[in-house]
Amino acid sequence: MNDKTFESPVYVKDGPFAIAEIATLEEALDFPEEWPVELQDALHETTTRVCHSAHHGRDPLSLARNAFVEWAKATNILEDIAPVPAWMTGPKSGPGGVLA
Repeated sequence: MNDKTFESPVYVKDGPFAIAEIATLEEALDFPEEWPVELQDALHETTTRVCHSAHHGRDPLSLARNAFVEWAKATNILEDIAPVPAWMTGPKSGPGGVLA
């Protein structure tokens, strides 16, 4: 596991019909860069600054993730994605449906 990988991913709206999984610090740095300039506010700037600080080892990764989550909440793009229940993915099976 990459030392810059979040403990759990953050899911955000990425356009009207897409959801992006933000699982690493690099992704948390890249996503806000695409944010429209006219919508970049003090919270956007703080989030970017905290993520850069974590990237350089000055702040913990968890702080960067929390900052990104708070920014996503404030901009109304945070998505609450529940894990897929095991019954929906079915059992792992080998040829002929025999459990491996």
